[in-house]
Amino acid sequence: MNRSTPSVVFSNRLASRRLHRRPGATRAVGQALTIPHVDCGPAIVSGLPRSLVQEAGMFELLAAELRIAELEQALAEARDAALTDPLTGALNRRGFERASEREMARAQRRCTGFAIAYIDLDDFKVLNDTFGHQVGDQALVFLVGLLRRMLRPTDILSRFGGEEFVLMLPETSLVDATGVVKRFLLELSTHTIPGADRGMTFSAGVCVQQGDEAVDAVILRADAATYAAKRRGKNNVVAC
Repeated sequence: MNRSTPSVVFSNRLASRRLHRRPGATRAVGQALTIPHVDCGPAIVSGLPRSLVQEAGMFELLAAELRIAELEQALAEARDAALTDPLTGALNRRGFERASEREMARAQRRCTGFAIAYIDLDDFKVLNDTFGHQVGDQALVFLVGLLRRMLRPTDILSRFGGEEFVLMLPETSLVDATGVVKRFLLELSTHTIPGADRGMTFSAGVCVQQGDEAVDAVILRADAATYAAKRRGKNNVVAC
């Protein structure tokens, strides 16, 4: 009479204990039989010792867990790439929106505000036309690296496009925020652009949140202040 083997339900913990108790299990499975794909749920395998079936199922579970981990890592990397400027590593617009929303929620809970600095490199088109886009890209990377060294971990740095950057400085007054940007402009003047025998300057507008003003509204005011700095001869910071 044929007797069917009852269904065997595996768990990671049971499979792990059996693997440690049977150091030769891998060799036995590999030499004795070839197991087709086994679902991670209940399985029925006829004519095989229970121990081999359980150990084969354990390898299926381990392979599935490894694949899930790989997919999760790939998903995290894709998510980061979608929020980051590929050239400089700073946040892009979407990344800034996500980060600023979190900061706004935190500021509302703590009844604090923030400052926005809008930075626009001066004569960047001339730099590209004179030395090439590769040197222009190096200038942007250098600028972001210098900014990172001078900003706090809680500050938010983003590239809005081209040669324009936006900083969000939590819990920072207008005087302090303006001082930070002016110190950065002074520091930048002591360096030359990699690949070009010339320096680099920028014009910037700095504004602080007024009441429960939205981030976008503060950015618009800072952008207008940046244009005012351009009209004043560039290489300048205007507070608003």
